[in-house]
Amino acid sequence: MRPTGRSLSERPVRLLAGLAGLCVLGACGLSPQLPAIPAPESTAGSESTASSGPLTTTPNGTTGTAESTGAATPSVPPVAPSASAPASATPTGVSKLLVFVVENHSFDQMKAQMPYTYGLAEKFGYATEMTAIRHPSLPNYIALASGSTQGITDDKEPAAHPIQTTSVFGAAIAAGRTAGAYADGMTGNCELHNGGDRYVARHNPWTYFPGERADCGKFDQPFAQFDQAVSEGRLPDIAFAIPNNCHNGHDDDCDLGDADQWFKAQMTKVLAGPDYRSGRLAVVLTADEDDRHSDNRVLTVVIHPSQSGRVVTQPLTHYSLSRLFSEVAHTSPLAEAQAAPSLAEAFRLPIAAG
Repeated sequence: MRPTGRSLSERPVRLLAGLAGLCVLGACGLSPQLPAIPAPESTAGSESTASSGPLTTTPNGTTGTAESTGAATPSVPPVAPSASAPASATPTGVSKLLVFVVENHSFDQMKAQMPYTYGLAEKFGYATEMTAIRHPSLPNYIALASGSTQGITDDKEPAAHPIQTTSVFGAAIAAGRTAGAYADGMTGNCELHNGGDRYVARHNPWTYFPGERADCGKFDQPFAQFDQAVSEGRLPDIAFAIPNNCHNGHDDDCDLGDADQWFKAQMTKVLAGPDYRSGRLAVVLTADEDDRHSDNRVLTVVIHPSQSGRVVTQPLTHYSLSRLFSEVAHTSPLAEAQAAPSLAEAFRLPIAAG
């Protein structure tokens, strides 16, 4: 008698189909073959990362590649990972600026005698035609801080030159921003006289503005406060880092090698800190003046994730750096800085919106 319903011959088929389904789920210990995913095609017009030399910005704003000199580039240590900002974080706009100033050396001297610093210059960016305003030292510091030398022609202490105008620091604070200075060798806040461990007041320009003495007394601090501000991501919106008279390469028993090693020690911390790793901090190193033998041309290095081998040949001055303080703080550039070429534009620094 023939059974009713489905044929017995269909059952093995169903059983085999069920086993096949298990294999799809990996029960058979077999690895299913998935189709390969093609790599995305490069976008037309994208900037190539391969280059015959560093990216160069010329006075008219165009860019190109400078030929390599073939010289060995000093080793720049990689940035260590930070829990505060992942290594893959996309750089954001610059909302903080930290400036270091070394003493009395020309572009060529700094290039030859500061291998770590010049290594950073080649890795990130530097200006070839940056000039100080005049000699001696103090007028240049005052120019950075106020957009003018204020008629100063000597290196006297603050009591001799009470400047009755606004500094970039005071303007930033008045606009609701933060400002500060960290002076190596200074033993107390906003010290008006030379002393301590080779601290000299003329390298600490905020001390020359008596109308801002209260804020200077709060925010112009000994360098011992620097490390904590860096590690906690609490650097001010605009800040000076002031080496003492050895760490800036000035004193007779110190040289640019000492300045280079001190700067390396500070930058190792800065590059690992959350302010820099987030992309909000840019760092600039320059010299106050040259050795009076090179037309006052000094090496100026700009360090920020947006920079990659950029060489700026446009003429710039310390007034351009004074203007950068104001641009980052979103205040009006002071005095001569108003008409100075923009260092931010020259280096194409992405300034954060105000």
